[in-house]
Amino acid sequence: MKIAIDEARQELSITDGKGDRVVPLYSDEALRIISRVFLKIGWNQKYSYSFTWLGRPIIQLPEDMIRMQELIHAVKPDVIIETGIAHGGSLIFYASLCKAMGKGRVIGIDIDIRPHNRRAIAEHDLHSYITLIEGSSIEPEVVSKVQAAVSPGETTLVILDSNHSYTHVMDELTAYSPLVTVGSFIVATDGIMRVLAGVPNGQPGWTTDNPANAAVDFAAGNAKFRIERPVPVFQDGIVLEDYTYWPDAYLRRVS
Repeated sequence: MKIAIDEARQELSITDGKGDRVVPLYSDEALRIISRVFLKIGWNQKYSYSFTWLGRPIIQLPEDMIRMQELIHAVKPDVIIETGIAHGGSLIFYASLCKAMGKGRVIGIDIDIRPHNRRAIAEHDLHSYITLIEGSSIEPEVVSKVQAAVSPGETTLVILDSNHSYTHVMDELTAYSPLVTVGSFIVATDGIMRVLAGVPNGQPGWTTDNPANAAVDFAAGNAKFRIERPVPVFQDGIVLEDYTYWPDAYLRRVS
């Protein structure tokens, strides 16, 4: 696709598979086209590496975190399980929501919890809401520890954000989906990889080796789950369904 922005004429010129066309610059279509380009450029330039939550780097697209907040508020889980910890920013984010709602706790899993990150989480004001488990998220011993930490009847939501290969995510979906309660979700993050193969920091294999493909295939083979992106609660303006690092991420348990 080729685009040209003419601010003086307030026009966006597009050349793509549909041919040549011009749309108003200040239009929903122009916003969708420009946002998709910005999404890829922003990922390549590490735009998401510039944010923190209550003092901890979060390394997430703010759009995705706000949408996740909407989901957590709607589901009101007793337990939020996240694979992949990094600096702990997302754990702190989820813990802060639990505190604000007066309900819930967080379990974080990582194959390598570095000492400085473990210390920062332990010293954080919200540490009492967080349990850390070190080890590969798909190792039977780790899965068993997580299962033991969830009590019968608790509403559980799972977020997968560790190794983003198709095989690993599929293994995580298989291991953790039984913990997800009906009406809640398991979220396979970072499926944006499938559209990043051609950017400078992308990899050609990502077109198929990505979490989104794993989520779609998992849903196709498991009638208890379906791909269902939550509907935004407030829609007084345009909703950009494609403006996310997490396409086809949300698997809702329906039975």
